[in-house]
Amino acid sequence: MCKSTLFKFSALSLFLLIGMAGNAAALDGAALYKSKTCWSCHGKDAQTPIMPVYPKLAGQNADYAYNQMQDIKSGVRANGQSAAMKGVMGLVSDEEMRAIADWLSTQ
Repeated sequence: MCKSTLFKFSALSLFLLIGMAGNAAALDGAALYKSKTCWSCHGKDAQTPIMPVYPKLAGQNADYAYNQMQDIKSGVRANGQSAAMKGVMGLVSDEEMRAIADWLSTQ
């Protein structure tokens, strides 16, 4: 492979890596919280759920919230109100869960 082709290949690879990293960083937890309908049960501010048995999510530890979402999605957690969330979590990717959890922890 000639130096020119190698340089172009390296530059393209770097560009793609930066683009993928930027994509992950670009996920907006607040927007996902709204678009994935989390707010409809947990409140627009994540502090005023529509029912007292639903948890307040604002300020929750990010890892804890992420793990709870994963457990509900996988079926590991199937107690309490988690059945209501199972269908919603099926529409949320792991990357989106992480962004939502990270955002919730800052509220």
